[in-house]
Formats: sequence, C-alpha cells, structure tokens
Amino acid sequence: MDQTDNLTGKLLIAMPGMADPRFDRSVVLICAHSDDGAMGLVVNRPLRELQFDELLGQLDIDRGPSVQQIAVRFGGPVEPGRGFVLHNTEAAASRDEDAPEPPEGQLAIAPGLAMTTTRDILEELARGSGPSQAVLALGYAGWGPGQLEGEMLANGWLTAERSDAILFGADDDAKWAMALRQMGVDPSVLSAAAGRA
Repeated sequence: MDQTDNLTGKLLIAMPGMADPRFDRSVVLICAHSDDGAMGLVVNRPLRELQFDELLGQLDIDRGPSVQQIAVRFGGPVEPGRGFVLHNTEAAASRDEDAPEPPEGQLAIAPGLAMTTTRDILEELARGSGPSQAVLALGYAGWGPGQLEGEMLANGWLTAERSDAILFGADDDAKWAMALRQMGVDPSVLSAAAGRA
C-alpha cells in the first residue's frame, strides 16, 4: 500500500444512503490500515445504557475520589464485548532510537493519539491519573483486504482530517455534520446517489 493511500489517523464520514444501517451517519476514526485491511472506532455513537462508573464496577476496578468520567461509545459491530480506550498521549518530538516504546497493549495512531486495550488504562482513569482526554469504545469496525477501498469507491464514505472536538467532544449527535462542515461540505446538499463524470 502506498503511504499516501494509508488512512490511519483519518476520519471516515458515512455518506447518506450508507448500505449498512449500523453505520448510518457514523464518524469512524481509522486506527490501523494496511494491505491486510482496516480497523476503526465509531466516535459518535454513545452507549447511553452503560456509564463508565458502572463498567468499572462490573470489572471490579476501585474508583478513586477523582475518577474521570469518560464517555462510553459503540465502537463498532465486531467484538462488542471488547473495550478500546482512545486517548491523547505525550507526543514524542521525533521517533528516534531513544524514544520510549509504547506500553504493551497500546497502538500509536498518530502523534499525540493512541488506542489502548489493557486494563491498566482503565485503572489509571479510575484513579484520576490517566490521560486528560479519553473515550471508551466497546467493539470496533473492521474491513478485510480491499473492502474499505471498495466501499469508498461505491460512495459509502468520505475521508477527513481528525480533530479533538470530533474525537473527544461530548455532542455526539452533532459530530457527523461537524465533520462534514470541517471539510467545507454542507450536509443538506449530500446525495445518496453515486455519480460518474
């Protein structure tokens, strides 16, 4: 895969008429993209029936007095019982040989942004010592080799640059339109029909 075609760290914005109703008006952060496929997290679907405090209780994680209340979201339809914490990090100025390796279970997505899958980060957040910006996603979105590219060619997705307001902001209902406007696209003029020039 050409580096310019790699969508890691970019947003996917579902087009009107998205064939899969699970992704209607979704905004997805691509966490990994290669010739083997892609993996991402939906960032605008809150799980209103589950609060972070409740989840900590289910996992027998003690909550400190300064526990961070983070959003719990539907990350995608694959492995819905598996948790992924999307969070900010201290961005290394450069990736040289002296730069520390990311902790086990952490995937660097872009400078200053990572995804962690270990219990340790939940314990840190419960103590109030975790990252300053974080959301918990249950499940993820996955695509096999060439599948995402095919969906994009079929007018299923637009790509955009990410922003902290979209990744970590509280107004999930506004994120789809916000992502489009960030690109200079008026959501009201989008068509579900693909065109050919």
